[in-house]
Amino acid sequence: MMLKDQTAIVGIGETEFSKNLEASEFRLACRAIKAALDDAGIHPAEVDALSCYTYEQTPEFEIARSIGMGEVHFLSQSPHGGGAGCGAVGHLALAIAAGVANVGVVWRSRKRGARSKRLWAGVRECVEDHWKWTRPQGLLRPVDEVAVLTRRYMHDHGLTREQLAEVALSMRAYARNNPKALMGARPLSLDDYLGARMISDPLCLFDNCLESDGAIALVLVRRDRAADCAKPPVHIHAFSQGMKPQHQLMTDYHSADPLRSSSWTCAANLWRQSDIKATDIDVAQIYDAFSPLVLFSLEAYGFCGRGEAGDFVADGAMRQDGRLPVNTSGGSLAEVYLHGMNLMTEAVKQLRGDALTQIAGAATCLVTSCDTTPNGALVLRN
Repeated sequence: MMLKDQTAIVGIGETEFSKNLEASEFRLACRAIKAALDDAGIHPAEVDALSCYTYEQTPEFEIARSIGMGEVHFLSQSPHGGGAGCGAVGHLALAIAAGVANVGVVWRSRKRGARSKRLWAGVRECVEDHWKWTRPQGLLRPVDEVAVLTRRYMHDHGLTREQLAEVALSMRAYARNNPKALMGARPLSLDDYLGARMISDPLCLFDNCLESDGAIALVLVRRDRAADCAKPPVHIHAFSQGMKPQHQLMTDYHSADPLRSSSWTCAANLWRQSDIKATDIDVAQIYDAFSPLVLFSLEAYGFCGRGEAGDFVADGAMRQDGRLPVNTSGGSLAEVYLHGMNLMTEAVKQLRGDALTQIAGAATCLVTSCDTTPNGALVLRN
């Protein structure tokens, strides 16, 4: 296939992470992109492809001019917020593999510490778009919509809050090893979890991602160019996006099986292309804006059977010494929330062998975007 192992991530850049950073989203984006190019040992003038989220508020022409880029041959944006990360990387990889461009940058810059920056801050009294099917029933925020799915999953499969807690507890344990993680200095116990206030029953405070500021960028090149870069390459082995029939932005309540998300569509096409299968994955970075999304994704991508994710995680499978270490920097629940881009950089660190919580012998990694939206996924290898 044209894409398989033909492109590589050769540079990563991160700004500081905080709940309220002074710098603008634009300035943070420039810092992350420059850091990623420096990491790769590539001059900004060589960049001729740009990819970001449709939610990104940093115009490409401003980025290119400020960083000092030359002529650009490819521009792409991927939609659906948390579902966009793997798509933004995958689009760029396809363009480079096809020869449209040579050096590409993908980034996400976000300041969510201010309430006005959160998507649901603009909810209107009169709703005319697709939200009209859920907001009049009181589902005003993404957490409300995921809570309904979680309650249905509990009803169907007997998931307990103690099992669900393992997602938050394992992410917090990884964050303890990460000085940049916003929750790294804050231990979390099962009693803390069970005693936390509810945000949208059955999801408590610790089932929710952080509201944080920062920026992250990646640099991609073709495989033959990767050998000349400053850091070991991480190859993009397979990529797919997924959207099931009749899907809405954050829900699929109206289908015959609301728990069979777009991740199932994405996973089937991803594994079809890949020589690496679920059983071959050494470490995974699974989108975790809300803790149940990890459970849903584990089943969709074939790491356990339907209804088995609660038992799977309760046995410690996601921990450092488990069968499938997951979100090894702390993820969106404990490191930083940048619509999943920190999962990308952690995947690269794991496959380079220089992660803070390094999984021994990690050679393959699955990265996913948001389970409940139209989404995407990548299989990476070193």
